Amino acid sequence: MGADMRHKFYFLIQQITWVVFLFLTLFAVKTFERALPDEIYVPFGEKADYRFGVPVSVTLKDDSEEVFYRLNGQEDAMAEAPFYTVTCKLFGIFPVKDVKVMMVDRQEVTAGGEAIGIYVKTDGILVLGTAKIADAWGNECSPAQNLVQSGDYIVSVNGETVCGKEELMDKIDSYGSGREIIGVMRKGEYVEVSMNPVKGETGKYRLGIWVRDDLAGVGTLTYYRQDGSFGALGHAVSDGDTGVQMSLSEGYIYETKIVSIQKGKNGVPGELAGIIDYGKSHCMGSITENSPLGIRGMLNDTAGELEGEVYEVAYKQDIALGKAYIISEVSGERAEYEIEIESLDYSGDEENKGILFKVTDERLLGLTGGIVQGMSGSPIIQNGKMIGAVTHVFVSDASMGYGIFIEKML
Repeated sequence: MGADMRHKFYFLIQQITWVVFLFLTLFAVKTFERALPDEIYVPFGEKADYRFGVPVSVTLKDDSEEVFYRLNGQEDAMAEAPFYTVTCKLFGIFPVKDVKVMMVDRQEVTAGGEAIGIYVKTDGILVLGTAKIADAWGNECSPAQNLVQSGDYIVSVNGETVCGKEELMDKIDSYGSGREIIGVMRKGEYVEVSMNPVKGETGKYRLGIWVRDDLAGVGTLTYYRQDGSFGALGHAVSDGDTGVQMSLSEGYIYETKIVSIQKGKNGVPGELAGIIDYGKSHCMGSITENSPLGIRGMLNDTAGELEGEVYEVAYKQDIALGKAYIISEVSGERAEYEIEIESLDYSGDEENKGILFKVTDERLLGLTGGIVQGMSGSPIIQNGKMIGAVTHVFVSDASMGYGIFIEKML
Protein backbone atom coordinates (compact mmCIF):
# COMPACT_ATOMS: atom_id res chain seq x y z
CA MET A 1 0.00 0.00 0.00
CA GLY A 2 1.45 3.35 -1.06
CA ALA A 3 1.85 6.36 1.23
CA ASP A 4 -1.14 8.15 -0.33
CA MET A 5 -3.37 5.11 0.11
CA ARG A 6 -2.28 4.68 3.72
CA HIS A 7 -2.95 8.36 4.38
CA LYS A 8 -6.44 8.13 2.84
CA PHE A 9 -7.15 4.94 4.81
CA TYR A 10 -6.08 6.49 8.13
CA PHE A 11 -8.05 9.62 7.33
CA LEU A 12 -11.17 7.52 6.62
CA ILE A 13 -10.73 5.59 9.89
CA GLN A 14 -10.31 8.87 11.74
CA GLN A 15 -13.50 10.28 10.22
CA ILE A 16 -15.46 7.13 11.03
CA THR A 17 -14.13 7.22 14.60
CA TRP A 18 -15.26 10.83 15.02
CA VAL A 19 -18.71 10.07 13.61
CA VAL A 20 -19.10 7.10 15.96
CA PHE A 21 -17.89 9.22 18.91
CA LEU A 22 -20.34 12.01 18.11
CA PHE A 23 -23.18 9.53 17.65
CA LEU A 24 -22.41 7.84 20.98
CA THR A 25 -22.09 11.23 22.68
CA LEU A 26 -25.47 12.35 21.31
CA PHE A 27 -27.03 9.06 22.39
CA ALA A 28 -25.51 9.43 25.88
CA VAL A 29 -26.74 13.02 26.18
CA LYS A 30 -30.30 12.04 25.25
CA THR A 31 -30.23 8.99 27.54
CA PHE A 32 -28.79 10.90 30.51
CA GLU A 33 -31.23 13.76 29.94
CA ARG A 34 -34.10 11.37 30.74
CA ALA A 35 -32.24 10.03 33.77
CA LEU A 36 -31.83 13.49 35.32
CA PRO A 37 -34.62 15.27 37.22
CA ASP A 38 -36.01 18.64 36.23
CA GLU A 39 -35.73 19.81 39.82
CA ILE A 40 -34.63 18.60 43.23
CA TYR A 41 -35.55 19.79 46.71
CA VAL A 42 -32.84 20.45 49.29
CA PRO A 43 -33.51 21.46 52.92
CA PHE A 44 -31.81 24.66 54.06
CA GLY A 45 -28.49 23.94 55.69
CA GLU A 46 -27.85 20.78 53.65
CA LYS A 47 -25.68 20.33 50.57
CA ALA A 48 -27.31 19.15 47.37
CA ASP A 49 -26.46 15.59 46.32
CA TYR A 50 -26.06 15.34 42.56
CA ARG A 51 -25.36 11.61 42.35
CA PHE A 52 -28.11 10.59 39.97
CA GLY A 53 -26.50 7.37 38.80
CA VAL A 54 -25.17 8.85 35.56
CA PRO A 55 -21.57 10.05 34.83
CA VAL A 56 -22.09 13.80 34.58
CA SER A 57 -20.34 16.69 36.27
CA VAL A 58 -22.27 19.60 37.76
CA THR A 59 -21.46 23.30 37.48
CA LEU A 60 -23.33 26.29 38.81
CA LYS A 61 -25.11 28.17 36.08
CA ASP A 62 -23.68 31.66 35.63
CA ASP A 63 -26.85 33.58 36.44
CA SER A 64 -27.36 31.51 39.62
CA GLU A 65 -24.08 32.28 41.38
CA GLU A 66 -25.39 35.24 43.37
CA VAL A 67 -28.52 33.33 44.40
CA PHE A 68 -26.48 30.26 45.38
CA TYR A 69 -24.22 32.15 47.74
CA ARG A 70 -27.12 34.12 49.19
CA LEU A 71 -29.22 31.03 49.85
CA ASN A 72 -26.53 28.97 51.50
CA GLY A 73 -26.87 29.74 55.18
CA GLN A 74 -29.51 32.46 54.78
CA GLU A 75 -33.03 31.09 55.16
CA ASP A 76 -34.59 34.55 54.95
CA ALA A 77 -33.54 34.63 51.29
CA MET A 78 -36.17 31.99 50.53
CA ALA A 79 -38.95 34.53 50.11
CA GLU A 80 -36.92 36.39 47.52
CA ALA A 81 -35.31 33.60 45.46
CA PRO A 82 -35.76 30.04 46.78
CA PHE A 83 -33.83 28.24 44.03
CA TYR A 84 -30.74 28.21 41.88
CA THR A 85 -29.81 26.25 38.75
CA VAL A 86 -26.97 23.87 37.98
CA THR A 87 -25.91 22.52 34.58
CA CYS A 88 -25.08 18.83 34.24
CA LYS A 89 -22.39 18.13 31.62
CA LEU A 90 -21.17 14.95 29.98
CA PHE A 91 -17.33 14.69 30.13
CA GLY A 92 -17.49 18.16 31.68
CA ILE A 93 -18.07 19.52 28.15
CA PHE A 94 -21.45 18.66 26.65
CA PRO A 95 -24.45 20.21 28.46
CA VAL A 96 -27.06 17.54 29.18
CA LYS A 97 -29.65 19.30 31.32
CA ASP A 98 -30.27 22.21 33.65
CA VAL A 99 -31.54 21.10 37.06
CA LYS A 100 -33.37 23.52 39.33
CA VAL A 101 -32.34 23.20 43.01
CA MET A 102 -35.26 24.24 45.22
CA MET A 103 -34.35 25.24 48.78
CA VAL A 104 -37.06 24.19 51.26
CA ASP A 105 -37.70 23.88 54.97
CA ARG A 106 -37.37 20.39 56.41
CA GLN A 107 -40.71 18.64 56.43
CA GLU A 108 -42.20 16.02 58.70
CA VAL A 109 -45.37 13.98 58.19
CA THR A 110 -47.10 11.22 60.07
CA ALA A 111 -47.21 7.93 58.16
CA GLY A 112 -50.62 6.47 57.38
CA GLY A 113 -51.01 2.91 56.15
CA GLU A 114 -54.66 2.63 57.20
CA ALA A 115 -57.21 1.37 54.68
CA ILE A 116 -59.76 4.05 53.83
CA GLY A 117 -63.04 4.08 51.98
CA ILE A 118 -63.13 6.78 49.29
CA TYR A 119 -66.36 8.33 48.03
CA VAL A 120 -66.48 11.12 45.43
CA LYS A 121 -69.27 12.89 43.60
CA THR A 122 -68.52 14.20 40.15
CA ASP A 123 -68.60 17.85 39.12
CA GLY A 124 -71.08 17.21 36.33
CA ILE A 125 -72.35 13.83 35.17
CA LEU A 126 -69.72 11.59 33.59
CA VAL A 127 -70.60 10.07 30.20
CA LEU A 128 -69.51 6.43 29.97
CA GLY A 129 -70.86 5.81 26.48
CA THR A 130 -73.98 5.69 24.32
CA ALA A 131 -76.43 2.88 23.62
CA LYS A 132 -79.34 1.96 21.38
CA ILE A 133 -82.77 2.25 22.97
CA ALA A 134 -86.18 0.96 21.82
CA ASP A 135 -88.86 3.59 21.21
CA ALA A 136 -92.55 3.19 22.00
CA TRP A 137 -93.08 1.28 18.73
CA GLY A 138 -90.15 -1.10 19.26
CA ASN A 139 -87.78 0.62 16.84
CA GLU A 140 -84.10 0.88 17.87
CA CYS A 141 -82.73 4.43 18.05
CA SER A 142 -79.42 6.05 19.01
CA PRO A 143 -80.24 9.73 19.67
CA ALA A 144 -76.89 10.51 21.35
CA GLN A 145 -74.53 8.53 19.13
CA ASN A 146 -71.55 10.60 17.87
CA LEU A 147 -72.86 13.63 19.76
CA VAL A 148 -71.47 12.97 23.23
CA GLN A 149 -68.24 11.13 23.96
CA SER A 150 -66.94 8.88 26.68
CA GLY A 151 -65.29 11.19 29.22
CA ASP A 152 -67.63 14.15 28.66
CA TYR A 153 -69.28 15.69 31.72
CA ILE A 154 -72.92 16.77 31.25
CA VAL A 155 -73.53 20.01 33.15
CA SER A 156 -76.80 21.40 31.76
CA VAL A 157 -80.00 20.72 29.82
CA ASN A 158 -81.44 23.65 27.86
CA GLY A 159 -79.36 26.02 29.94
CA GLU A 160 -80.47 24.59 33.28
CA THR A 161 -77.74 23.16 35.49
CA VAL A 162 -77.96 19.47 36.39
CA CYS A 163 -75.96 17.94 39.24
CA GLY A 164 -76.90 14.26 39.33
CA LYS A 165 -78.05 11.48 37.02
CA GLU A 166 -81.56 11.36 38.51
CA GLU A 167 -81.97 15.09 37.93
CA LEU A 168 -80.64 14.65 34.38
CA MET A 169 -83.21 11.94 33.61
CA ASP A 170 -86.03 14.05 35.03
CA LYS A 171 -85.01 17.10 32.98
CA ILE A 172 -84.81 15.12 29.74
CA ASP A 173 -88.22 13.54 30.35
CA SER A 174 -89.85 16.84 31.33
CA TYR A 175 -88.83 18.55 28.07
CA GLY A 176 -90.28 15.68 26.04
CA SER A 177 -89.79 15.20 22.33
CA GLY A 178 -88.52 18.68 21.45
CA ARG A 179 -84.90 19.25 20.52
CA GLU A 180 -82.78 19.58 23.65
CA ILE A 181 -79.47 21.37 24.08
CA ILE A 182 -77.08 19.37 26.26
CA GLY A 183 -74.17 21.31 27.75
CA VAL A 184 -71.02 19.26 28.32
CA MET A 185 -67.48 19.88 29.56
CA ARG A 186 -65.10 18.16 27.14
CA LYS A 187 -61.40 18.19 28.00
CA GLY A 188 -61.86 21.39 29.97
CA GLU A 189 -63.93 23.19 27.32
CA TYR A 190 -67.69 23.86 27.37
CA VAL A 191 -69.53 22.43 24.35
CA GLU A 192 -73.24 22.37 23.48
CA VAL A 193 -74.76 19.52 21.49
CA SER A 194 -78.31 19.26 20.17
CA MET A 195 -80.33 16.03 20.16
CA ASN A 196 -83.89 14.72 20.16
CA PRO A 197 -84.96 12.44 23.04
CA VAL A 198 -86.87 9.27 22.21
CA LYS A 199 -90.03 8.17 23.98
CA GLY A 200 -89.23 4.72 25.26
CA GLU A 201 -91.39 1.68 25.91
CA THR A 202 -91.93 2.87 29.50
CA GLY A 203 -93.38 6.16 28.26
CA LYS A 204 -90.42 8.22 29.46
CA TYR A 205 -88.13 10.20 27.16
CA ARG A 206 -84.50 9.08 27.01
CA LEU A 207 -81.27 9.88 25.16
CA GLY A 208 -79.51 6.53 25.36
CA ILE A 209 -76.49 7.72 27.37
CA TRP A 210 -74.72 5.67 30.03
CA VAL A 211 -73.72 8.00 32.86
CA ARG A 212 -72.18 8.03 36.35
CA ASP A 213 -72.23 10.73 39.02
CA ASP A 214 -70.32 9.13 41.89
CA LEU A 215 -67.71 6.51 42.69
CA ALA A 216 -66.60 4.56 45.76
CA GLY A 217 -63.57 2.37 46.44
CA VAL A 218 -60.85 1.33 48.84
CA GLY A 219 -57.39 2.87 49.09
CA THR A 220 -54.72 3.65 51.66
CA LEU A 221 -53.97 6.80 53.64
CA THR A 222 -50.39 7.92 52.93
CA TYR A 223 -49.70 10.72 55.41
CA TYR A 224 -51.23 13.44 57.51
CA ARG A 225 -49.92 16.55 59.25
CA GLN A 226 -50.59 18.23 62.58
CA ASP A 227 -52.87 20.75 60.87
CA GLY A 228 -55.13 17.87 59.74
CA SER A 229 -54.19 17.93 56.06
CA PHE A 230 -53.70 14.53 54.45
CA GLY A 231 -52.66 12.84 51.22
CA ALA A 232 -53.57 9.40 49.89
CA LEU A 233 -53.42 7.03 46.89
CA GLY A 234 -50.55 8.57 44.91
CA HIS A 235 -52.70 8.56 41.77
CA ALA A 236 -56.03 10.03 40.74
CA VAL A 237 -59.44 8.62 41.55
CA SER A 238 -60.49 7.56 38.05
CA ASP A 239 -63.51 5.89 36.51
CA GLY A 240 -62.87 2.18 36.10
CA ASP A 241 -64.71 1.93 32.78
CA THR A 242 -63.32 4.94 30.94
CA GLY A 243 -60.07 5.60 32.82
CA VAL A 244 -61.09 9.27 33.03
CA GLN A 245 -59.97 11.20 36.11
CA MET A 246 -63.06 12.00 38.16
CA SER A 247 -63.91 15.71 38.17
CA LEU A 248 -64.50 16.36 41.87
CA SER A 249 -67.59 18.08 43.23
CA GLU A 250 -67.24 16.71 46.75
CA GLY A 251 -65.61 13.72 48.36
CA TYR A 252 -64.98 12.05 51.70
CA ILE A 253 -62.87 9.33 53.28
CA TYR A 254 -64.32 6.79 55.68
CA GLU A 255 -63.19 4.15 58.12
CA THR A 256 -62.96 0.81 56.35
CA LYS A 257 -62.54 -2.79 57.41
CA ILE A 258 -60.73 -5.18 55.05
CA VAL A 259 -62.84 -8.35 54.86
CA SER A 260 -61.13 -10.32 52.09
CA ILE A 261 -58.08 -10.35 49.85
CA GLN A 262 -57.98 -11.59 46.28
CA LYS A 263 -54.33 -12.54 45.79
CA GLY A 264 -52.50 -11.21 42.77
CA LYS A 265 -51.10 -13.61 40.22
CA ASN A 266 -49.51 -13.36 36.80
CA GLY A 267 -51.90 -11.57 34.44
CA VAL A 268 -54.56 -10.95 37.10
CA PRO A 269 -54.14 -8.08 39.61
CA GLY A 270 -55.32 -8.84 43.13
CA GLU A 271 -57.68 -6.67 45.13
CA LEU A 272 -58.63 -5.73 48.68
CA ALA A 273 -62.33 -5.94 49.49
CA GLY A 274 -63.52 -3.79 52.35
CA ILE A 275 -66.69 -2.74 54.14
CA ILE A 276 -67.01 1.06 54.09
CA ASP A 277 -69.04 2.51 56.94
CA TYR A 278 -70.76 5.61 55.52
CA GLY A 279 -72.13 6.65 58.90
CA LYS A 280 -71.41 10.27 59.83
CA SER A 281 -69.45 9.19 62.90
CA HIS A 282 -67.14 7.10 60.68
CA CYS A 283 -66.32 9.88 58.20
CA MET A 284 -62.61 10.62 58.63
CA GLY A 285 -62.38 13.74 56.50
CA SER A 286 -63.20 15.57 53.29
CA ILE A 287 -61.39 15.43 49.95
CA THR A 288 -60.50 18.83 48.53
CA GLU A 289 -58.43 17.80 45.49
CA ASN A 290 -58.29 14.86 43.11
CA SER A 291 -55.08 15.12 41.09
CA PRO A 292 -52.95 12.73 38.98
CA LEU A 293 -50.60 12.56 41.99
CA GLY A 294 -53.21 11.56 44.55
CA ILE A 295 -56.03 12.95 46.64
CA ARG A 296 -55.62 15.62 49.30
CA GLY A 297 -57.96 16.86 51.97
CA MET A 298 -58.56 17.64 55.63
CA LEU A 299 -59.21 15.18 58.44
CA ASN A 300 -62.17 15.69 60.78
CA ASP A 301 -61.72 16.24 64.49
CA THR A 302 -63.64 12.98 64.83
CA ALA A 303 -61.29 11.03 62.56
CA GLY A 304 -60.46 8.66 65.42
CA GLU A 305 -57.17 7.67 66.93
CA LEU A 306 -54.85 7.21 63.98
CA GLU A 307 -51.71 5.36 64.95
CA GLY A 308 -48.81 6.72 63.00
CA GLU A 309 -45.17 7.54 63.49
CA VAL A 310 -43.72 10.89 62.51
CA TYR A 311 -41.09 10.73 59.75
CA GLU A 312 -38.88 13.30 58.14
CA VAL A 313 -39.46 13.62 54.40
CA ALA A 314 -36.63 12.44 52.13
CA TYR A 315 -36.34 13.67 48.56
CA LYS A 316 -35.71 11.72 45.37
CA GLN A 317 -31.95 12.27 45.34
CA ASP A 318 -31.73 10.83 48.88
CA ILE A 319 -33.26 7.47 47.92
CA ALA A 320 -30.93 4.51 47.53
CA LEU A 321 -31.40 1.23 45.73
CA GLY A 322 -31.92 -1.66 48.12
CA LYS A 323 -33.94 -2.34 51.22
CA ALA A 324 -36.99 -0.28 52.20
CA TYR A 325 -40.37 -0.92 53.82
CA ILE A 326 -44.03 -0.29 53.08
CA ILE A 327 -46.64 0.26 55.79
CA SER A 328 -50.03 -1.39 55.30
CA GLU A 329 -52.85 -2.90 57.32
CA VAL A 330 -53.75 -5.64 54.85
CA SER A 331 -53.48 -8.15 57.71
CA GLY A 332 -55.97 -6.19 59.80
CA GLU A 333 -53.20 -4.40 61.70
CA ARG A 334 -50.66 -1.82 60.56
CA ALA A 335 -47.34 -3.49 59.86
CA GLU A 336 -44.09 -2.90 57.98
CA TYR A 337 -43.23 -5.18 55.06
CA GLU A 338 -39.82 -5.37 53.43
CA ILE A 339 -39.30 -4.46 49.79
CA GLU A 340 -36.25 -4.04 47.54
CA ILE A 341 -35.98 -0.85 45.47
CA GLU A 342 -34.63 -1.91 42.07
CA SER A 343 -34.54 1.33 40.07
CA LEU A 344 -35.43 5.03 40.17
CA ASP A 345 -36.79 7.14 37.33
CA TYR A 346 -36.09 10.87 37.70
CA SER A 347 -37.34 11.81 34.23
CA GLY A 348 -40.87 12.72 35.29
CA ASP A 349 -42.39 11.06 32.22
CA GLU A 350 -44.69 9.12 34.55
CA GLU A 351 -44.65 11.02 37.80
CA ASN A 352 -46.31 8.35 39.92
CA LYS A 353 -43.98 5.59 38.73
CA GLY A 354 -40.66 7.00 39.89
CA ILE A 355 -39.82 4.07 42.17
CA LEU A 356 -39.65 0.48 40.94
CA PHE A 357 -39.58 -2.12 43.71
CA LYS A 358 -40.02 -5.81 44.43
CA VAL A 359 -41.81 -7.25 47.47
CA THR A 360 -39.42 -9.52 49.37
CA ASP A 361 -41.36 -9.97 52.62
CA GLU A 362 -42.69 -13.53 52.81
CA ARG A 363 -45.55 -12.44 55.09
CA LEU A 364 -46.93 -10.03 52.51
CA LEU A 365 -46.34 -12.44 49.63
CA GLY A 366 -48.30 -15.04 51.57
CA LEU A 367 -51.17 -12.65 52.29
CA THR A 368 -51.59 -10.89 48.96
CA GLY A 369 -49.07 -12.30 46.49
CA GLY A 370 -47.40 -8.87 46.50
CA ILE A 371 -49.10 -5.58 45.62
CA VAL A 372 -52.86 -5.57 45.04
CA GLN A 373 -55.46 -2.92 44.23
CA GLY A 374 -56.40 -1.07 47.38
CA MET A 375 -52.80 -0.82 48.59
CA SER A 376 -52.25 2.37 46.59
CA GLY A 377 -51.04 5.04 48.97
CA SER A 378 -49.18 2.71 51.34
CA PRO A 379 -46.20 4.73 52.67
CA ILE A 380 -42.66 3.71 51.67
CA ILE A 381 -39.99 4.13 54.34
CA GLN A 382 -36.21 3.98 53.96
CA ASN A 383 -33.51 4.77 56.52
CA GLY A 384 -36.06 6.16 58.94
CA LYS A 385 -37.52 8.64 56.44
CA MET A 386 -40.62 8.66 54.26
CA ILE A 387 -39.61 8.49 50.61
CA GLY A 388 -42.82 7.68 48.72
CA ALA A 389 -46.01 5.72 48.39
CA VAL A 390 -47.17 2.62 46.50
CA THR A 391 -49.14 3.46 43.34
CA HIS A 392 -49.28 0.59 40.83
CA VAL A 393 -48.85 -3.15 40.56
CA PHE A 394 -47.33 -5.07 37.64
CA VAL A 395 -50.16 -7.06 36.06
CA SER A 396 -47.60 -9.61 34.85
CA ASP A 397 -45.91 -9.96 38.25
CA ALA A 398 -47.78 -9.14 41.46
CA SER A 399 -44.54 -9.10 43.46
CA MET A 400 -43.42 -5.98 41.55
CA GLY A 401 -44.79 -2.51 42.09
CA TYR A 402 -44.33 1.18 41.39
CA GLY A 403 -44.19 4.05 43.82
CA ILE A 404 -44.36 7.84 43.67
CA PHE A 405 -41.77 10.15 45.25
CA ILE A 406 -43.36 11.58 48.39
CA GLU A 407 -42.37 15.13 47.38
CA LYS A 408 -44.92 14.88 44.55
CA MET A 409 -47.76 14.26 47.01
CA LEU A 410 -47.05 17.04 49.49
